[in-house]
Amino acid sequence: MDGAPRYGFGVDERTSTLIDLALAEDIGPGDVTSSYFVPEHREARGLILAKSEGVVAGVEVAEEVFKRVDNETSVKILLESGNHVSPGSYVIEVRGKARSLLTAERVALNFLQRLSGVATKTRQFVELTDGTGAKILDTRKTTPGWRTLEKAAVIAGGGANHRMGLYDRAMVKDNHLVAEGGIEALQESINKLRAEKSGVEVELEADRLDQVKVFLKLDGVDHILLDNMTNDSLRLAVGMREGERPLLEASGGVNLETVGEIAKTGVDFISVGALTHSAVALDLSLEFTELSDGE
Repeated sequence: MDGAPRYGFGVDERTSTLIDLALAEDIGPGDVTSSYFVPEHREARGLILAKSEGVVAGVEVAEEVFKRVDNETSVKILLESGNHVSPGSYVIEVRGKARSLLTAERVALNFLQRLSGVATKTRQFVELTDGTGAKILDTRKTTPGWRTLEKAAVIAGGGANHRMGLYDRAMVKDNHLVAEGGIEALQESINKLRAEKSGVEVELEADRLDQVKVFLKLDGVDHILLDNMTNDSLRLAVGMREGERPLLEASGGVNLETVGEIAKTGVDFISVGALTHSAVALDLSLEFTELSDGE
């Protein structure tokens, strides 16, 4: 592929480590099946095939797995991350030693199926909110070590990323500060964060409209999280805001049956933990063919 990988699927140090761990876990001291039952010099061609409908994601990671097992393997990406696939769609073509292809097969598919599942789940939510202006966000409910990849898969599915971790956005959930008359202390904390870490956003969580009213009076608030509110309350919260800031995010009780109506309330974002914690792997397989003498 020309240029930088799309959707953040570049093989950085963390992803490289994940690939190494996955290969070590699967291969161990050696692939005994391929070593004893596949001739050493046999060449083969393989095609990764979609067996269900969805959105493909992580093709660059799968490519790296094949190359990591055998750098002489030829990998041709037929569909880039973010593309829709139907049963029968070919995603990747690989050519090389049959042993190498077989050894890399499962690990490559594990990455590709998992990430494609996240992208597919995201696309389902995005399509149900089309035309409303609300963006679908992921959460930190990700597979340990896979966050960068899974959040890239959310982007491939048409969603957007929430904070990457505890370091790039303050999420204040201690709303008892307001109930106890601690609004001044809360403003002081926001001011201090702004002064010392100017690039970090501030988000405050509210589960009642009176909290929203108070938070809207504070300076330096980027987002207000509207947690587990009814659609009527969400609409009222949107109406309380003057202008377009702070941005309003709905969370809680979001699924494929409810997301469309939530989006119509006028909120800017809807965060959905299910994008990553409940995504089902996309059904993909690798079909092998022996190369003819002329290939």
